[in-house]
Amino acid sequence: MSDAQSTAPRTGRARRTGGRTAARRIGAGMLAGAALLAFAPTASATGAGSAPGDATVAEARHGGSAALDRALEALITEAGVSAALGEVRDHGRTVWRGAAGQADLDSGAAARADGRFRIGSVTKTFVATVVLQLVGEGKVGLDTPIERYLPGSVRGGEGITVRQLLNHTSGLYDYLGDPSVYFHDDAELGTWLTTGRWTTYEPQQLLDIAGRHAPEFPPGQRWSYSNTNYVAIGMMIEKVTGHSWNQEVERRIIRPLGLDSTSMPTTSTTIPGRYAHGYLVRASGERVDVSRLNPSIAYAAGAGISTTDDLARFNAALLGGRLLRPAQLKEMTTTVPIDEDGSFQYGLGLTRRTLPCGDFWGHDGGIAGYSTVLFGDLGGRHQVALSANPYEAADPARAAAAFDALMVKTACGPDTPVPPAPAPREAAGAGALGLG
Repeated sequence: MSDAQSTAPRTGRARRTGGRTAARRIGAGMLAGAALLAFAPTASATGAGSAPGDATVAEARHGGSAALDRALEALITEAGVSAALGEVRDHGRTVWRGAAGQADLDSGAAARADGRFRIGSVTKTFVATVVLQLVGEGKVGLDTPIERYLPGSVRGGEGITVRQLLNHTSGLYDYLGDPSVYFHDDAELGTWLTTGRWTTYEPQQLLDIAGRHAPEFPPGQRWSYSNTNYVAIGMMIEKVTGHSWNQEVERRIIRPLGLDSTSMPTTSTTIPGRYAHGYLVRASGERVDVSRLNPSIAYAAGAGISTTDDLARFNAALLGGRLLRPAQLKEMTTTVPIDEDGSFQYGLGLTRRTLPCGDFWGHDGGIAGYSTVLFGDLGGRHQVALSANPYEAADPARAAAAFDALMVKTACGPDTPVPPAPAPREAAGAGALGLG
């Protein structure tokens, strides 16, 4: 894979469909870090499963901070990221928080554990939570066609339900696959850096771009990750509530939970406060700082900014039942298979993965220069939030091993053996970062 390919989202069906193609391992998802909003579906199993819930695991996490520091540092040395952040929470308290690498490659400033970062598609979990609150209030029906809320806005909307948008079974084309919106090679990257990076998109404009392309399949027939789904969802929230999706996320989630370092920008190109810079590398080897960009291209599919601490507390509140009624949380964690054998599952704005110590729920995400992973147990007892800034090309096997080790050790304890990585899949890899 060339440098240009490594910094651009993979195009077409390979990126959006098929769970194994889209990414089984955390490493692959984060390595795709140059693309816009990355999403890597996670390993999962059917049934409620279990998560580590005893004091032994908590003590292992708390007492193994040096081991977790080393696992985080391995992302710098083995996976080629410029900065990495991590946090583990257990039963309401932070038991480990770490930072590695450089926040600014020009100044050499060290990364800070409390630094902010772009969260990409982890935004979808916030947005889906708002929708399920509206469902609980009787204002939205999960099995109601989107046409009822957004007449004439979504191609084929009379046959696509809100549920199908939330769990990516709508079949709608992902607008990021259109070359007029995002870059897919180094030449297009050059154009995006000078113009597209600063463009303000209206959500209907993004839906119209997607609507110029044929659907991937009839609604409900398959699973295919598409950021178009959450653009429609964001517009629906505004139509139903009279407020933008950003305002509703802030009113219903950010303020009540005191997530003071979390924001959902509309067009502001800046990241407030301290943050690690994100970079892309041109085919020529030129390094470009892409920390600033217009997030309207992501809209409700991935415009968010947060910290590891805020994300971990959000995950705890959501899965601990503090944001949704039991009926709505059950809907959110009702999944559809991503691949043929059902080993990957996607709920309503949540993915499910199985680790050696149990099943965890959350989401992965990325946007140019940033990759994020958030997951926790069903019950809200244990949470892991990770952020990395992909930069240099790295050996895929070594990088995946480093990411796998960090994920397992932060979730299950620093002494937990890391299962062997599966055989490499096709190059499209895990979670090419497109708006998704």
